[in-house]
Amino acid sequence: MSFRNRLVLPVILSALAVLAGCSSSSKAVPPPSGAFSNTNLNGTYVFSTSGTDQAGASIFISGAFTACGCSAGTISTGTLSFGDGTIGVVSNQPITAGVYKVSVDGRGQAKLQNASALGPVTLDFVLSSNTGGSVTEYDTNGTGSGTLELQTTVAQTDLAGNYAFSLTGASATGLLASAGALSLDASGNATAGVQDVASLNTTTGVSSSQTFTISTSSTVLVGTGTSPGQVQIVQSGGNTFTFDLYPISAGHLKFVETDGLVLSIGDAFTQQSSLPSGTLAFTMAGVDTSLFPLGTGGLLPVSGGAISAGTEDYDDGGNVNTATTVSGGFTALSGGRSLLTLSSFENGATNGVPGTYTFAAYPSTGGTLLVEVDSAGITAGVAMAQSSTSFAASKGYGLDLSAINFGGTSFFQEDDIAEFTSTSSALNGLLDTNDQGTLTTGQTFNASYANLSTGRYSLSSSFFNGAFYTVDGSTVLFLEGDSNQLGVGSMQLQSGTASAAASARPLAVVRIPRVHAALRPLQHHAK
Repeated sequence: MSFRNRLVLPVILSALAVLAGCSSSSKAVPPPSGAFSNTNLNGTYVFSTSGTDQAGASIFISGAFTACGCSAGTISTGTLSFGDGTIGVVSNQPITAGVYKVSVDGRGQAKLQNASALGPVTLDFVLSSNTGGSVTEYDTNGTGSGTLELQTTVAQTDLAGNYAFSLTGASATGLLASAGALSLDASGNATAGVQDVASLNTTTGVSSSQTFTISTSSTVLVGTGTSPGQVQIVQSGGNTFTFDLYPISAGHLKFVETDGLVLSIGDAFTQQSSLPSGTLAFTMAGVDTSLFPLGTGGLLPVSGGAISAGTEDYDDGGNVNTATTVSGGFTALSGGRSLLTLSSFENGATNGVPGTYTFAAYPSTGGTLLVEVDSAGITAGVAMAQSSTSFAASKGYGLDLSAINFGGTSFFQEDDIAEFTSTSSALNGLLDTNDQGTLTTGQTFNASYANLSTGRYSLSSSFFNGAFYTVDGSTVLFLEGDSNQLGVGSMQLQSGTASAAASARPLAVVRIPRVHAALRPLQHHAK
């Protein structure tokens, strides 16, 4: 567990200066698959972070910038949009200048100048390849975890088709999570859609869920260059929500809410027409009805929609354990939506006894997107089909973690970025942490791991402990389980020279909500 220094470390960097980037107390070592450099960040990248600002309010940022792919490490153009419970909402804010630095291990930083009240934004990242990696907001404004992904050209007609989407966020009274399905024509008009919305009042602990039909007056319109497009989701009953849209590809869209009604961020992926089968690796995070942070993860064997002999690991407010054998199943898929029931599942019941819980499930190319719909708390996450059960040695990996620390007198968010090389039983590399504005770069990271069961491993280190679950040859889901901190994250196999096919990164759809991040009265600042 990292120690939180109560004194905020000032980070003041000039927009035209060369970034310190990955300067550290230990030397960065390139992964076995090849060294990284500034040339690996080449093209236009979409980024996003989800977290809390220095005042403890929720903050969600998304945007796009163009990196030169040259030794100078310059950023020529870009825009960003954000919702901050302290500052307000900003849409389509120009990035006026920027610089970046990539070290040999793939860790790096980018400094994005803009004229908004948020001020310069620094991103700390670890690349898995030229196509991107994982990112943390790394400045004294606050902290947040997310993704950095290479953008391909997307035309309006490319969006014709079916999507599944997931959103997490905060309202003036608490937390919310939603997932849904949306069908679009070649002009970006909705032809059908459904949305499940779960909410939790963080004063009373009362949670609720509703299912809405998405009106055909909803639209998804692409932008131009790095400027965002716009999404309007009109629910049955007349509620209209507006988002800036940063497309990564025709099959992956990034949303950040800009209407000031609530704050939220999320992703849309191409919808899958069938339910998943085989073993699913999953992680979910949220808050139970006793207002304890909750993180769960594990493996769910699926056959014909039924689940038997599943395994769940969990951290319920510091109570870390493995649940009894999980069973359940999916209902038939209809309109892109199914219901997943999990029995003998630990999800934060007051008595701590595993029970039966229900989740709306939307299969997509980014995994099956999940949101709790039983009004017994609020959790959201992703389940991904497991095609590989081994964790390779002598490989380089990037790691990200989004966590809530509740060991002291107050909660705070911690976001970590790391790069390490694996052996048959250990991980060795460097770790950067942001404890809600307190920054520590280049700490030596050593961990051990062991096989718990097929495709499921334990991890132990001086920073955090937990379990991880292999998905395929390149993606791993991670659940932190500690008595004073819990979190979810991922590991991505690195390729220093190849532009590997972009995959859905789990933190695109999994967030740790912050219970004590009250949403301040919002002001709207649209440029």
